[in-house]
Amino acid sequence: MDTPGHSSGFAPVFRCGARLVAALLLGCSPALAAPVLGTAWNFAVLAEATVTNTGSTMIIGDVGVAPGTALAGMGTATITGTQYAGVAPAPQARLDAVTAYNVLALKPVDTVLTGQDLGGMTLGPGVYLFASSAQLTGTLTLDFATDPNGSFVFQIGSTLTTASHSAVNVLNDGANSSIYWDIGSSATLGTGTAFDGNILAFASVALDTGASLCGRAIGLNGGVTLDSNTVLNNCGAAASFSGALADNIPEPASLLLLAAGLAGTGALRRARMPGAGRAGARFRGAGRRGATGRPG
Repeated sequence: MDTPGHSSGFAPVFRCGARLVAALLLGCSPALAAPVLGTAWNFAVLAEATVTNTGSTMIIGDVGVAPGTALAGMGTATITGTQYAGVAPAPQARLDAVTAYNVLALKPVDTVLTGQDLGGMTLGPGVYLFASSAQLTGTLTLDFATDPNGSFVFQIGSTLTTASHSAVNVLNDGANSSIYWDIGSSATLGTGTAFDGNILAFASVALDTGASLCGRAIGLNGGVTLDSNTVLNNCGAAASFSGALADNIPEPASLLLLAAGLAGTGALRRARMPGAGRAGARFRGAGRRGATGRPG
């Protein structure tokens, strides 16, 4: 996965708890002090270059593009929110989304799923890694039963693609639950896909005809393409699964301080620090079928 500000690969991760020196220098917070998405939280669709729509799309939430100014085809869309074409608050929202992308990429990985299809899986909260592309064919179940206010983070090295009429089914989510798809290239939701979660794609996001998204579509270095879709940022118990991250990680503004502190400690003690590597719009009910840059 490309990380804004890095050429490729995951940035280093410093875990709290076991990293005693890091804990002494910085400490850990149980969750991010501010919403993960910052001002991007208000948007349902956000892009760097252009947002293009075809057909009778319904959007709840703001629509924005920055630094580009192209919002095309919005005349046939029903939007409950405000459109921002290259004007505030879209530029800051995009920068906040870049920050969120980087924070998500720094999360320590719990489970590697590289090479596996998400279809047919039932997963609990955690951080899941696809070193390259990810595919969803069929239904993925995300069950918050073990932690209703927990987090799902999917770190995907290149593309995310769903087959037609695939779905994400969310169970037992709480008021602070979160689902984030951190994608190293682009995301494509196939025809009729019902998807849950906040898509932050390094390049672009495309929703094929009739796909629905309970969450946000954010293209950090490209566009968002819509075709008779439903995109809602106010669904789910936690406003489209945008709660704070549940795991203990350094707050974004403190990452550089942590790195500097570790470097200084290493010099003083002449000791080597250990390193660390690194699926829409059917909403309420017992289960829900959902419905996913570089700073300029």
